[in-house]
Amino acid sequence: MSKTAESLPSHLNQILADTYALAVKSHAAHWNLTGAQFFTLHAAFGSQYEALTDAADELAERLRALGAKAPAGILALAKATSLKDITSNDGLSLAKDLLADHVAMSKALAKAVTAAQCVHDEATADLLIGRIAEHDKTAWMLKATIS
Repeated sequence: MSKTAESLPSHLNQILADTYALAVKSHAAHWNLTGAQFFTLHAAFGSQYEALTDAADELAERLRALGAKAPAGILALAKATSLKDITSNDGLSLAKDLLADHVAMSKALAKAVTAAQCVHDEATADLLIGRIAEHDKTAWMLKATIS
């Protein structure tokens, strides 16, 4: 197995951990948010955490389809994530924080797409490209909200 093929599950594990962390972070933002944009952001964060939870499931299933194990438990996911916890309850601050995470996720996903394509794993590349589109769309919406 090539070095790139071996690194693909590693990329997927990182993306899965960050996706799950972003789902939890978005859920916390949904619960704790305050400010003038409460109703709009409460609904948006709710939709976002639900979509991210579904995405985490797809990523874990792809890992299993590739013969790798998905992280087992919240501690493993917490140790693996590169995302930081929320530090504010203000709606616009939360939106800015989540925006930065979605942008970072798109960049990480682009690297993983390259790894998948290097080993001719178009199914994984397709899944990851779809995730990039979702993160880019969410980032655009959050940016428009805070502008």
